[in-house]
Amino acid sequence: MRSQSDRAPRLWPLVITAVGVLLLLSNFRLLTFDVVQLWPLLVIALGIQLLRQGDFGLSWQGQTFGITRGSVERATLEADAGELDLNLRALRKEGRLVAGQYTARSRPSLEVQHNEATLRMRRGQTWLLSLADWEVGLARDLPWRLLLSAHLGVLSIDLSEVEIEEARLATGIGDIRLVCPGIPSGPIWARSTLGNISVEVPAHVAAAVRVRSTALSNVKASDRFSKVAPGLWVTEGYADSDGSGALSVEVESVVGDVAIT
Repeated sequence: MRSQSDRAPRLWPLVITAVGVLLLLSNFRLLTFDVVQLWPLLVIALGIQLLRQGDFGLSWQGQTFGITRGSVERATLEADAGELDLNLRALRKEGRLVAGQYTARSRPSLEVQHNEATLRMRRGQTWLLSLADWEVGLARDLPWRLLLSAHLGVLSIDLSEVEIEEARLATGIGDIRLVCPGIPSGPIWARSTLGNISVEVPAHVAAAVRVRSTALSNVKASDRFSKVAPGLWVTEGYADSDGSGALSVEVESVVGDVAIT
């Protein structure tokens, strides 16, 4: 099953592209008429948009969305926020698979096979001038696999109440703010090329945080972590757990500070 994910305006990109082509041809004197004489076509385009969508579709804001859980038992979220910020947390209410705020006139793509759902949120498939941040809430009562990235945006990921099978977070030029799960979870990877990374581990969770950094990165860990090997910090309770059931976090920083608390 696939949701109606491509509800972003398609008419306006075509109109803008056509106008740009005509203006370019006019600048090179390749047209035998005045481009300004075509302005009635813009009025026609406005009328078509009103008939199809009920408005002009030029929204810079986001809009709320929600998808019911149904019979889903496992889920994957693939999100590429581009230059936008992505804020993720657990849903407060049960009954929904995911809910939050997405680009205007759009919904995440959804595929369900054998009670396993795959959600995709692609900045490149949404209305370009809608610059609202993405807000995403995930169901707490099923395991999630997360593949989250941003080019210029910030990833603020609160997994304290989310069951994680695995999570991979990456930014180009942007910070990563990660709150780790408070329950036994799968491995987590976080990488930033040019941005700061903060990793917060709940007080009752045994964890090992391995950091790969360059000379342009500065790593700071709170007193509850001990450095047991080059690039490896563990909580006080990690030795007692023998590593079994402990949280594993891999951090890679090229340029930027890494904070572990």
